Amino acid sequence: MKKVSLIWHTLMLHANSTSRTNWAALESRSEENIDYSDIPPLTDDFFERATLRIPADQAHNLVQLDPDVKQWFQAQGEQYKTLINNVLRQYIERNKTQRQA
Repeated sequence: MKKVSLIWHTLMLHANSTSRTNWAALESRSEENIDYSDIPPLTDDFFERATLRIPADQAHNLVQLDPDVKQWFQAQGEQYKTLINNVLRQYIERNKTQRQA
């Protein structure tokens, strides 16, 4: 994905009805006509200090998996996330009585 396309995609994700941005004017511009001269280059130092920020509504889906576990589930097919959820649900159901006792 081109840098401009990524920026445009990000802008559109965060656009809302209260924005004062003239989206039609932005859409009419070609990528070649956008001036990036005031944007500093992204250096290695920038990426070393960068932190990942995940919106709160998406953070509840984060689970740390060992690489080999993730690879095994991914090898099972495209719906590997659903498979992980199903395996965890089965584990919960089988162990409910033990936890409640």
